Amino acid sequence: MIDGMRIQPARRIHGRLSLPGDKSISHRAAIMAALASGRSVLRNYATSDDCARTLACLGQLGAAIGREGSSVAVTGVGAGGLRASGVPLDCGNSGTTIRMLAGVLAGQEFASVLTGDDSLRSRPMRRVIEPLELMGAKVSSRDGCAPLEIKGRRPLLPVSYEMPVASAQVKSCVLLAGLSAEGRTRVIERGGPTRDHTERMLGWFGVPVETSHQEDEQQSNTFSVDGPGHLHARDGVIPGDISSAVFFIAAAALLPGSELEIKGVGLNPTRAQVLSTLRGLGARVTVNDATGDLGLQGEDFHEPFGDIHTSGGDGLAPLEAGRSNVLSGALIAQLIDELPMLAVLGTQVAGGLSIRDASELRVKETDRISATVANLRAMGAEVEEYADGLGVAGGARLRGALLDARGDHRIAMASAVAALVAEGESEIKGAEECVGVSFPEFFSVLESVVER
Repeated sequence: MIDGMRIQPARRIHGRLSLPGDKSISHRAAIMAALASGRSVLRNYATSDDCARTLACLGQLGAAIGREGSSVAVTGVGAGGLRASGVPLDCGNSGTTIRMLAGVLAGQEFASVLTGDDSLRSRPMRRVIEPLELMGAKVSSRDGCAPLEIKGRRPLLPVSYEMPVASAQVKSCVLLAGLSAEGRTRVIERGGPTRDHTERMLGWFGVPVETSHQEDEQQSNTFSVDGPGHLHARDGVIPGDISSAVFFIAAAALLPGSELEIKGVGLNPTRAQVLSTLRGLGARVTVNDATGDLGLQGEDFHEPFGDIHTSGGDGLAPLEAGRSNVLSGALIAQLIDELPMLAVLGTQVAGGLSIRDASELRVKETDRISATVANLRAMGAEVEEYADGLGVAGGARLRGALLDARGDHRIAMASAVAALVAEGESEIKGAEECVGVSFPEFFSVLESVVER
């Protein structure tokens, strides 16, 4: 069994489960409910520490927050209703919280300070500072990192901003700032789509986002919002987090004889690419209509959802030999959170797996490229490290080892799955302390479907 962070190999994965609400959707639902006029009830809200940080910050800014079980009630302040916090807003480890709130606070007539833990204070923030200053806010930082001191203004200036690096967080920051501008704010992304939860969520709360696509070499997309924008309270159920589901799906796909069903998972097209990628690598993954176990009705928050079934086979082989073994280009933005787990899976895929164009992984909670390479090598895998990714040889016989989560929740969870398919016991250093960032129940839920 799983004893603390010591993990024994598994025979198979078997069972049926539901997961906490999607982290990305939960952040956005809470922020927009706080900006709306009226009371919104958000059911199946994420249990992660990151999303709790967002709620705490919104409470400090004047929104009324109530939590009962998995439901969160948010009484919004309406346009211009936020108030200054008397102390810095602590975003913990959450890059989503700090970058999205920066967009909100840029349009307020008071000064705010956004900070976080050591990891967050080392992550790049110039990518949001630049567009917000173009819109008229004044943002002070420590060499481009948090703490961020934001002196807002209302109204902000509408801009047409082309992101130098495709990022859903930057796009969201600018669109949220656009709610406080006079006129149309545009965000241009190139190199393939990033996740579109913010656009969907703004429409759910009553402010439509116009999207246009240009077929060119860079596949550019433009997102436009008209300000000032006024949001209106609305209830909804948040689907299960597909980025959490992927760890269970991968474990089931890797272990012969496994049968696993995960109910009510979010299937946003900009996130569900991981399912197509898994199928392309030979995983037996199917999606069915959701049964409503979570109380989902239609597409709450304009987000599609469904039930995911995974069967374990006798080995993984790409459906298109060679082509499916390389993840690169525009695909990377749609798989960024799942790449450490896919690297683990790649050790068991015929022909291995190569991940390129993923230098963004080096500026996450930790350097996820370096951490993944080190842990897989410790388990006996053949791994090559690149500046922008890694390559793993397939058919590895992983062995139990001492692994290091490096304070990163996704490294901890990917390492746990690797340990299930290894020979002998593994120990993951620091795993218990960091999984709470996204999925506090991860190890207990995993234990509930493991058979030995």
